[in-house]
Amino acid sequence: MQYIEPLAKLIEHLRALPGIGSKTAARLAYHILDMEPAKAKALAQAIIEAKEKIGFCNTCFNLSDTNPCSICSSANRDHSIICVVEQPRDVAALERMRDYKGVYHVLHGVLSPLEGIGPEDIRIRELLLRLQNTTVKELIMATNPNIEGEATAMYIARLVKPAGIKVSRIAHGLPVGGDLEYADEVTLAKALENRREI
Repeated sequence: MQYIEPLAKLIEHLRALPGIGSKTAARLAYHILDMEPAKAKALAQAIIEAKEKIGFCNTCFNLSDTNPCSICSSANRDHSIICVVEQPRDVAALERMRDYKGVYHVLHGVLSPLEGIGPEDIRIRELLLRLQNTTVKELIMATNPNIEGEATAMYIARLVKPAGIKVSRIAHGLPVGGDLEYADEVTLAKALENRREI
């Protein structure tokens, strides 16, 4: 379908967002055009402000508008435990749980030789430097349970173990409320492997 140029440009920019196809981009563009001018300007301003004010914490590399971030600067957090995650959105997911009281380190990716991503392309060097300058007792590897996430966790564990730091891995298996009959073989195997005494 032919769109007038300003609308086509808006649709193209929206389509560049992850998970947004052509139809969704068009629907969002029409919605934006239907918005009151003040609300559309507020949306545009929020995007600009987020890009200008949000950066990375120099300690954990999570998104933050302060440096260090509120988690790294908190006296109420246990700085001897670092949870290593792939992306800032993983920190947000773990923080929603409200049970974890340690700090984080965001890698901004995982090792993926097929895609040409090696240790120098993610924040492993920064993690190792951080471990030299602090008294960390445990690293919790919370990378995703896929081939790249497992490889990254194992790689970091091998680097860190000689320093005498405990390295643990989050458990994988069946979700709460899940049914055995719908679980795949790998998930069931992980659930059995990570079983605990009750």
